[in-house]
Amino acid sequence: MNPTQEPAVEPASTGLLSADLAPIPPAERTWSTANYAALWISMSLCIPTYMLASSLIEGGMNWWQALLTIFLGNTVVLVPMLLNGHAGAKYGIPFPVFARASFGVRGANVPALLRAVIACGWFGIQTWIGGYALYQMAVLWWPALGTLPAVFPPSWGLATGPAILFLLFWALNMYVVYLGVDSIKKLLVFKAFFLPLAAVALLWWAISAGNGLGPILAQPSKFTTSAAFWAFFFPSLTGMVGFWATLSLNIPDFTRYAVSQRAQVLGQALGLPSSMTLFSFVGVVVTSATLVIYGQTIWDPVVLAGKFESKLLVSVAMLAVALSTLATNIAANIVSPANDFANLNPAKISFKTGGYITGVIGLLIFPWKLIADPSGYIFTWLVGYSALLGPIGGIMIADYYLLRHQQLDVPDLYRYTGRYSYRNGVNPQAMLALVVGILPNIPGFLQAVGVLQPGTVWPWLTNLYNYAWFVGFLLSGALYVALMRPQPAPHAVARPEIA
Repeated sequence: MNPTQEPAVEPASTGLLSADLAPIPPAERTWSTANYAALWISMSLCIPTYMLASSLIEGGMNWWQALLTIFLGNTVVLVPMLLNGHAGAKYGIPFPVFARASFGVRGANVPALLRAVIACGWFGIQTWIGGYALYQMAVLWWPALGTLPAVFPPSWGLATGPAILFLLFWALNMYVVYLGVDSIKKLLVFKAFFLPLAAVALLWWAISAGNGLGPILAQPSKFTTSAAFWAFFFPSLTGMVGFWATLSLNIPDFTRYAVSQRAQVLGQALGLPSSMTLFSFVGVVVTSATLVIYGQTIWDPVVLAGKFESKLLVSVAMLAVALSTLATNIAANIVSPANDFANLNPAKISFKTGGYITGVIGLLIFPWKLIADPSGYIFTWLVGYSALLGPIGGIMIADYYLLRHQQLDVPDLYRYTGRYSYRNGVNPQAMLALVVGILPNIPGFLQAVGVLQPGTVWPWLTNLYNYAWFVGFLLSGALYVALMRPQPAPHAVARPEIA
C-alpha cells in the first residue's frame, strides 16, 4: 500500500474488524428466498414455540384466540425484522457493526451485550427443557431419583433430581462449545427431520385420545368478561412480539448472506408468521386435548410426555427432545452471544470463552423459575426483555431510515476516528434515548416480579408494561430523531471498500 494513502480500515488489533465482523463480499452472498423460509421453519420448530401457544391456552384463551394472538405478534415483529434486515443485505454487515452507525463504534457494545444477555436467558431455558426431558426419562428407570433429599433452598424451587440432570445437560452443552460449533451440524439435520415428525405424531395422539378435533376445539375461553380478555391479550401480544424481538435486532447476521433484498424479504415474510402459527397449532390442539383427556391443561410438552404409560416410548421421546434441544441451543443461543462477548475484546475473549460466559449467565437466571408457569414465561420473561429490545430497535431503524436514508459509510464503521466515533466512540443521544425508552416500563416489570406491590405507583404507569416493546420502540425512536435532528447525520460518501 502507498504510505500516503489512507488505510481502508483500522488495524484488526483495534477490535473493530475481524473475519467474523467484516462485510460479506457480494460474490459470497448466496442465500435465496428458500434459504430464509427454511431458516424460519427450522427456528420455529422448537419446544418454546409449542409452549408459547400452550401458555396462552393455560392462561385462558380458546384455540382461535391463541392462534390469532400468535399470528398477529409474529406479523408485527416481521416489520422490524425486514427493516433491520435491509442493512445486512445491502452492505453485508452483521448486527454489532450495523449498531455502530447509531450507537457509535464503542457504544454498539451496549445493545450487543443486552442482546447477548437475553440470549443467555434463552440458553438457560432451553438447557432446562433438555435437562428436564432427560430427568423424565431417568426417573422412569430409577424412581429413587425423584425422591432425593432437597439440597437447594426452598426459595429456589429446584428439586435435587431435576437439578442433577439439568447440570449434566448443561455440561454437555459446554462440551459442545469446547469441541466447536461444527460438531452440532449432524444434530441440526436430526432436528430438521425429527421435530416435524414428532409434532405430527403428537397431534395425531391428541386428536385420537381426545375423541377428535371437535371436543378439543370446543373448549371455551375462560374469560368471563371482555375486559378480562383484553387485560390478558395485550401483554400476551407484547410477549409474542418479544419472542423474536432478539432476532429482529440481529437479523443482519443472517441477511448479510442474501443474494438480494427480495430474497430476504420474501423468504422471511413466507417463513416466519406461517411456520410459527402452524407449529403453535400443535401446541394449541395438544394442550386443549389434555383438558379433555386428563381434566387439566398441561402446557409443558415434556411433562405431558412423562404421563405416557410406555417407558420405552417416554425414553425415546425424551432423549430425542434433549438431542433436538441441544442442537437448537448451540445454533440459536450460543453463537450470537459468544460472538458478542468476544467482540468486547477479541484479543482476550475467544469464541469458546464467550460460550462459557453464556453458559454461566444461563445458569444464574434460574430458568426453571421463568417457565414454571405461563405468567412467568409471558409476563416476566418475554414481556420483560422486550422492554429492553424495543428501544434498541426503534433507535436503529429511526437512524437508518429517517436520518441516513439507508446510506452508510461502511469503512467508517470499522474506524475509531470516522463519522461514527461521536464522543470517544459513543453516541450520547442514542444512549439517552435508550434509557428514556426503558424507564417507563420499569415500574410494571418490578410489579410483575413482585418487588412492587399493586397500587405502589400510578396504575397507568404500571399498565404501560403490558405494551413494553411498543412503548420502548416508539418512544426511543422518536426521541432519538428529535435529539439528532439539530445535527443532521451525514450521508455516506465514496470511500475505499473493506478489504
